[in-house]
Amino acid sequence: MEAILSNFRQVSDRLPWLSGKSVGAPTLVLLILALLVVPLPAFVLDVLFTFNIMLGLLMVMITLNTRKPLEFSSFPSVLLIATLLRLGLNVASTRVVLVEGHTGTDAAGDVIEAFGEFVIAGNYVVGFIIFLILMIINFIVVTKGAGRVSEVIARFTLDAMPGKQMAIDADLNAGMIDQEEAKNRRLELTQESDFFGSMDGASKFVRGDAIAGILILVINIVGGLIVGTTQHELGLGEAGRIYVLLTIGDGLVAQIPSLLLSLATAILVTRVNTPESMAEQASSQIGDPNAIFIASGIVTTLGLIPGMPHFVFLPLGAAGIGLGFYLRQQVEEEQREAVNAEAIAEVEPANRELDWEDIDQVEVIALDIGYGLVPLANTQSGGQLLTRIRGIRKKLSAELGFLIQPIRIRDNLDLKPEVYQISLHGVVRGSGDVRVGKLLAINSSDMPAPIDGEPTKEPAFGLDALWIEPSQAELARGLGYTVVDPPTAIATHINAVIRESASELLGQDEAQQLLDKVATRYPKLVSNLVPDLLPLSTVTQVLQNLLAESVPVKDMRNVIDTLTAHAKENQDASHLTSLVRPKLGRLICQPLVDDTGTLTVITLAPDLEKLLESSRAGVETEHITLDPTLANSMIESLRSEAEKIQDSGAAAALVVSPTLRSWMSRFVRVRVPDLTVLSYTEIPDDQRIQVQSSIGGEAAIEGETE
Repeated sequence: MEAILSNFRQVSDRLPWLSGKSVGAPTLVLLILALLVVPLPAFVLDVLFTFNIMLGLLMVMITLNTRKPLEFSSFPSVLLIATLLRLGLNVASTRVVLVEGHTGTDAAGDVIEAFGEFVIAGNYVVGFIIFLILMIINFIVVTKGAGRVSEVIARFTLDAMPGKQMAIDADLNAGMIDQEEAKNRRLELTQESDFFGSMDGASKFVRGDAIAGILILVINIVGGLIVGTTQHELGLGEAGRIYVLLTIGDGLVAQIPSLLLSLATAILVTRVNTPESMAEQASSQIGDPNAIFIASGIVTTLGLIPGMPHFVFLPLGAAGIGLGFYLRQQVEEEQREAVNAEAIAEVEPANRELDWEDIDQVEVIALDIGYGLVPLANTQSGGQLLTRIRGIRKKLSAELGFLIQPIRIRDNLDLKPEVYQISLHGVVRGSGDVRVGKLLAINSSDMPAPIDGEPTKEPAFGLDALWIEPSQAELARGLGYTVVDPPTAIATHINAVIRESASELLGQDEAQQLLDKVATRYPKLVSNLVPDLLPLSTVTQVLQNLLAESVPVKDMRNVIDTLTAHAKENQDASHLTSLVRPKLGRLICQPLVDDTGTLTVITLAPDLEKLLESSRAGVETEHITLDPTLANSMIESLRSEAEKIQDSGAAAALVVSPTLRSWMSRFVRVRVPDLTVLSYTEIPDDQRIQVQSSIGGEAAIEGETE
């Protein structure tokens, strides 16, 4: 017995609907199928017909109070089951009518008899016409209209999905929402699409049910007359009286729930998504006192015309005018309460023109794209721009040592269709144009092989390039070109702009976050520095100085250690930076060594270094006054030697004394941007060094003295 129970529990776990909690739906489906084959007594039919009417009323009430369609996402399935239930009852009632109808009008139960006698009211022709009108209203007006609205909404919802998905990705990329919120929005968008698609299909069931009701009406009347006159020997009049009453009653108890479900379908698909239910929305919008005054005034005027039914028009007009006055008082009371609330909340003079809320803050990093580049940012259509930018942010954050702010992507109609702009703090720092559907072939050799394409410049570094067709990609790669797609070209440009401006992206908030992160592992280290020894602004300036010379701030422990050790001696940010750099020597030199671990450097001749040292304005300053002729000669020599080193595949570095390093770095940063300036103290003792050349000498001194 225990083994049997254990096996049953295992099966129950695999089939959750056997657990009892979800047994209702399968049982209901089985009962509906049973209605098609099992004869039912009249009493059971009465109960089921009454339940069917209650179900229709319940659906209408739920849809009236639903604030948005997804709150009743099970409606398409419920609609299908309710339609099948009604059709099953039609089959069961038709069986009873044709088999037992000759015994009298109560053969199919009290519900069918009561509905039939109520509509017919002694006149079969009039009753039959009223019933036909009811069916026509249900089929042509409500059902057909609801089906058409469902079809249109389903199509529009599917067409709008890419744009909505793009908006979610843009908000996520801009940092307006987090990953969890984006996931929930995507799920809701998918559910909305599935819901309206299901509603489009479910509306076809409702329409088919209305058509089936008309056919069942004809079958019941014709079949009843044939059965009554041929099998039960009833007269044509008597058979017509019995079977017409039963048919109309049967049709009514089926068509009324059908009309209710059609109405519920129409209400659900025609409503607009608002925080209010349809009843709340309609009452707030229809209850316009001015509109009620006008309508009531017209009705009252018509009631004063001779020959019109005064006792109908005048009371209704007066009631409408009274309702208008009541609603106006309500509106005025609400307005007074709103004014009082605003007066209490107001903290500045009422006549002010502007407020700080009116000033928009610029985005830290923004990418404006022309409308022709929107497909690149649309993930639904395969756009890879968002993925590339997300990868760039992750890579740069890991390399630089602090979190890069989200990049806001927005379409700009002022730009040409295929043009983009990269902005930092609201200032354009880079721009370019790309060709959607083409590839960028970048020339990586001095003598490139010819290939068909549109000549252009690579946007990040200004290299010669061509826009080629995707079919030419393999040929271009074989000829030595570097081939990238438009999203990669844009992301590379963003990467270059952010690297060049990294120091501008790290502010006091980011510096504080870095310190907080270090404090989770070394709390004493951080608490000893800020704010006891140094203010946050000085620490931020030191980090910015490092980033300005492409030194990452990943090794915050050594940075804080050095600042803590020297903060009492000197709190000048430039001086502290010069003290921090030797501690980060290996980190600074690592990107500069070649494959053999050798650091290739350029040095200044001793006489030139001595000349520069003597040209300093003072001991405490880094300002150096230099003759233009000597300055130009130094720049040309440094540029020439740096190009030789780079042509050999190594990174160029200039090594000077610690006192000259900061000034020399600023001196060559713009003029020779690929040259890194180091001091002797920043090179590790065990680092292998190869001196490429020494700049200066007697010629430099002679140029200065002349």
